[in-house]
Amino acid sequence: MESKEEAGGPDAPGLCCASFNQDTTSLAVGNKTGYRLFSVTSVDKLDCVYESESPDVYIVERLFSSSLVVVVSQATPRRMNVYHFKKGTEICNYSYSNNILSVRLNRQRLVVCLEESVYIHNIKDMKLLKTLLSTPPNPSGLCALSINHSNSYLAYPGSATIGEIIVYDANNLNTVTMIPAHDSPVAAVTFNASGTRLASASERGTVIRVFSIPEGHRLLEFRRGMKRYVNISSLSFSPDSQFLCASSNTETVHIFKLEHPTPSGEESSPTWSAYVGKVFSAASSYLPAQVSDMMNQDRAFATVRLHVFGQRNVCALATIQKLPRLLVASSDGQLCVYNLDPHEGGECVLAKRHRLFGSDKERGALEEPQPDTAAPAQSCQSYAATVATSGATPSSATLTGYSEDGGAMKGEIIPEHEFAAGPVCLDDENEFPPINWCRDGTGTGKGRRA
Repeated sequence: MESKEEAGGPDAPGLCCASFNQDTTSLAVGNKTGYRLFSVTSVDKLDCVYESESPDVYIVERLFSSSLVVVVSQATPRRMNVYHFKKGTEICNYSYSNNILSVRLNRQRLVVCLEESVYIHNIKDMKLLKTLLSTPPNPSGLCALSINHSNSYLAYPGSATIGEIIVYDANNLNTVTMIPAHDSPVAAVTFNASGTRLASASERGTVIRVFSIPEGHRLLEFRRGMKRYVNISSLSFSPDSQFLCASSNTETVHIFKLEHPTPSGEESSPTWSAYVGKVFSAASSYLPAQVSDMMNQDRAFATVRLHVFGQRNVCALATIQKLPRLLVASSDGQLCVYNLDPHEGGECVLAKRHRLFGSDKERGALEEPQPDTAAPAQSCQSYAATVATSGATPSSATLTGYSEDGGAMKGEIIPEHEFAAGPVCLDDENEFPPINWCRDGTGTGKGRRA
């Protein structure tokens, strides 16, 4: 969930990086003048919970809603700093043999990806558990880590020339499977919340595939388009794994619905689209393999037309105020919130646009209702009531066990949707003490080299 688009100048509002946290309740952004952490729990209001003037930050990752944040700057691209931002103290720092390209973390593991190696740390004490050396060249630092800490699956490219994906168990430190996902190199990869599904896209950007984990079986296939190849910049599952969104360097964000075939004993409603689907399915068996595959690929359930295109962005699906939303943070320094109709799909409605940098007054300029979008936004109430009363999807904004003061409240149980094996607590005071690590354990602050 990262964007590494260079800003246009020293005072430009453009982002160097943007990433949502593991449950999409927080957004971390950085530019040439510093980085900010926002709470994403309301459509109309974007609260800045922390701001730092550390310059040229190109990686900033927050652990859920805790006070732990990982930062890497262009001034020291081989060093990772881990901070307790509420206290303003450094927990630890690590230096590596080459530039850090990406960082992923959950409640058990912290993963650092270099171009040809991957480092796996125990997040409780930052002990280095495993180093995966001589991995295939990965210049973009592409990798994904399951947020479900009970399995902690890690995915990264298995080849620089074809679309192979290695799935690694970061808890038990062994390779699980290799998935032959695409013909061309992999460009994007992500896990769902439970770590049971993996979505991927290749550098061509035309087909998105979903696989079962840990088996690696292909479950679903979606076609983003046929006319042109694009660069997929991000993939993201919804919290309930019912939807998958994909953004690229084009003006369109696609949202796919993850529907599975009904059991053979159950007949679906006899709609015209279902009849046509059966005809195509029957005809595909008599056609060449490439044509047959194309006919069996599903198209987008919903779409979003961005106000700008050609800029790198990161997207995420979230439940905010009990309704499904699409969030898009773009390199021009804006966060757009769209309403998603989970029943009808179609074109998503822009609900709010926020500016991510600038003064409070400047950021508020985009928070006022836009004349051309205020009226359509009200129309979403036709399905809002249904979603709000169904109770099928819990709101991440009202999950118990979290607090903006430092993650889960001490002694409270992590919600069931996190799939914890048992009562697990996230306590900043005890689990992440503000000390500097070094090789000899003296705490001199020189950092430990991996």
